[in-house]
Amino acid sequence: MLDATSDNRLPNRVGVGYKPQHYMDIIQGTGPLGWLEIHAENYMGAGGRPIAQLRQLAEKFPISVHGVGLSIGAEGALDRDHLARLKHLCDWLDPASFSEHLAWSTHDSHFLNDLLPLPYTQRTLARVADHIDQVQEVIGRKMLLENPSSYLAFAESDMEETAFLAELAARTGCGLLLDVNNVFVSATNLKTSPQAYIDAFPLHAVGEMHLGGHDEDADETGAPLLIDSHGKAVVDPVWALLDYTLAKSGPKPLLIEWDNDVPAWPVLADELTRADGALALA
Repeated sequence: MLDATSDNRLPNRVGVGYKPQHYMDIIQGTGPLGWLEIHAENYMGAGGRPIAQLRQLAEKFPISVHGVGLSIGAEGALDRDHLARLKHLCDWLDPASFSEHLAWSTHDSHFLNDLLPLPYTQRTLARVADHIDQVQEVIGRKMLLENPSSYLAFAESDMEETAFLAELAARTGCGLLLDVNNVFVSATNLKTSPQAYIDAFPLHAVGEMHLGGHDEDADETGAPLLIDSHGKAVVDPVWALLDYTLAKSGPKPLLIEWDNDVPAWPVLADELTRADGALALA
């Protein structure tokens, strides 16, 4: 059984999701940046400029590989070809951390361009645990599993999300990736307390935290509806929730996610500086 912290070599510093347009800023820059995250599916090719740049970045920074295509929660079997490509990437890159989402995005032979939620039942728990065991066995390293953004709750769920994640970590030895923005988005949409979610979360299993921006909308009743967009700055209530979380967990590797409408590097640098300040107080 893997323990909750093995195979996670990220420093307790701030990182950012790498975008090629920021390559020179990152290579030449100084400041609080301590590590980088890449999306696995962008680096499964055989070569070219993306791989060459990644090799150079890996000489300077610890790299976290974040997958978005395994469909851990799907009803069917995992895609063996995709898993083989992921293994090849992890074998040559030797990342400091590897993570995926608690979600599904495939059905039969169809791929859905979204990360869809799961009902939290014993049946789902067994299936997801089996998939995690398979992934960890094939790639030969621990996986961190990320809590999702939720927009609705399943009537058939018979356990809380925090209990579901805690049981997955206990059964498989995987670690957890705590996305603080996802907690805030879900709590707002489901009208629950984000602080209560953090209180119930198995923080001992957390190997990495994420922060990102979200869009604001309204549902058919006019109630607030938040969309996890990764296209804006982190809002003040999410920063406050991060402070609440770090006071309980202590310092953790902390990532700023900005995947859409990506700004110039100085804007991201400001977010990193604020995140570094939050870590310093933890």
